[in-house]
Amino acid sequence: MIELPEGCIATVISFASPRDACRFSCVNSVFKSAAESDAVWDRFLPPDYRSLIFDSDFCSSASSPSLGCPSKKDLFLSLCHTPILIEEGKMVNSFLVFLGSGVVLGHLMSFQLDKSSGKKCYMISAANLTIVWGDTPTYWRWTSVPGSRFPKVAELIRVCWLEIRGKINTCILSPMTTYGAYLVFKSVNVAFGFVNQPVKVTFGLVGSDSHKRAVYLDLERGQRPPHFRFSRHVRIYNRNRSLEWQGSSVPRENDGHYPEERGDGWLEIELGEIFIGIGEKNELEMSVMEVTGGNWKEGLIVQGIEIRPKQSK
Repeated sequence: MIELPEGCIATVISFASPRDACRFSCVNSVFKSAAESDAVWDRFLPPDYRSLIFDSDFCSSASSPSLGCPSKKDLFLSLCHTPILIEEGKMVNSFLVFLGSGVVLGHLMSFQLDKSSGKKCYMISAANLTIVWGDTPTYWRWTSVPGSRFPKVAELIRVCWLEIRGKINTCILSPMTTYGAYLVFKSVNVAFGFVNQPVKVTFGLVGSDSHKRAVYLDLERGQRPPHFRFSRHVRIYNRNRSLEWQGSSVPRENDGHYPEERGDGWLEIELGEIFIGIGEKNELEMSVMEVTGGNWKEGLIVQGIEIRPKQSK
């Protein structure tokens, strides 16, 4: 195979994965040249990457679809490591979200590529989610925090009815891919109201039976003894509640029911997963709800909900 023309080798490599292409480049100089060619890495970029780039904030920093990158491989890696801010679908760049507090928010989504597969990843910003009472400064406020990819995030001031919903069209996702949805958030020092309080989350097609499960936004992430008892006084509706948990009913840490820390310093909790086939033109919906406990909750900072390919186990 080494005696084949470089173009033939590049064609073969282009049917592999980005990870495999990097491995092929270690074979010898011919393979390295073929594996790093634009012909290979153009195949790893999504077909509509040019329109995504032109609708993004990156377009202002480069006059070509390659964002000033010297090669398609560099462009691919840039889209893996640096999320770009876009408007969903074909929205005009002047589209903005106006909140009751008078804060103006733009850039409703971020886009990047999964490094191992080249599949599309999106994060719906908090500004593009439906947050009950989100336009009421008494309950939520919109602020800027270091490390967020969006100009503004939603900070929970104080609510007893927590409800966050979002939607995304399947046609902008990569086909033949299993996607997971993840709430991306962090806490402030005074966060409370989530300790061992189940939160219902869903993810699925609009109008269908969505994947449903209970998770915990407990920021200590389940690091407690398996058997314990605690009491609390809930003043709403003038009732006292005593909760008792047994080891078999309290999810353990790292079993998917508690948040995990991301590489960017934020926390995430999985809402569910779904397989996207070829030619699907549906809408996915997701939700995070805690409306039955009756206790006050505060101190969460919501960046958004990320929809990304699930890694094979």
